[in-house]
Amino acid sequence: MPSTTLLLSIALVLTTAGWSATAIVLMASRRRQRVLRAQLDRTQRTRSQRAAGVAFRAMVETAARVRDQGVSRFLTSSIEELTGIALADRSEIAKLAGPDGTVTIMFSDIEDSTALNERLGDTTWIQLLNAHDRVVRRHVQLQNGHVVKGQGDGFMIVFGDAASAIHAAVSIQESLAGSRRGALRRQPIKVRMGIHTGPVVRREGDIFGRNVALAARVASQAAGGEILVSDEVHEAMAEEFVFVDCRVATLKGFDGKHQLWELGWPLS
Repeated sequence: MPSTTLLLSIALVLTTAGWSATAIVLMASRRRQRVLRAQLDRTQRTRSQRAAGVAFRAMVETAARVRDQGVSRFLTSSIEELTGIALADRSEIAKLAGPDGTVTIMFSDIEDSTALNERLGDTTWIQLLNAHDRVVRRHVQLQNGHVVKGQGDGFMIVFGDAASAIHAAVSIQESLAGSRRGALRRQPIKVRMGIHTGPVVRREGDIFGRNVALAARVASQAAGGEILVSDEVHEAMAEEFVFVDCRVATLKGFDGKHQLWELGWPLS
């Protein structure tokens, strides 16, 4: 029979071998985990890069369209496009909309923006756009409005009532006309605006519809420095504000003739 010492030696060898095998398995498992983690990281980076690429291409395509057409033509080029615009910030829109979904919609854009961009060059043009954007956003916020969409040199904005939209529009025009510093002092700009009030369609938290398109059409009829409103806004605000002109226009995609009213500003 084997001696006790021999048996102990064999047991020790087997135990050591077991530990070694376990260690090898653990090391292989850790290596596998590192490989899998590296593969996952590469996959996530690839997906992020693809998403960024898609977003960048969309931005470039939109910028190209705006530059080629101007925001006014871009906004009014397709009635179907406009009626499909969704308002992404659902909570903000819900706060502003009336029980029947009524909001006041304002569109604005810089007159002759394409020519200005061409003359000033991209760097100076971007500085001018940034200064213009700060003015618009500041006065919209002061009137508790909400910027829904900014495209190139234009904005789509909603308010809870027509008076707030008018006050914001006048404040923006006054600020742009009276700017004494920065890019707006070096290169004055004229902005045209259109305002319309009406119910919008709400579905799954988004809103869209003909009244969004109608507001864009009203803005497209304005000249630089003008604030035009629809007949609905004029009817509601005629006793509170002064309107200096009424014109009759045909609006693309809408039947019949439409009365548009030019708001007199400054208000005092």
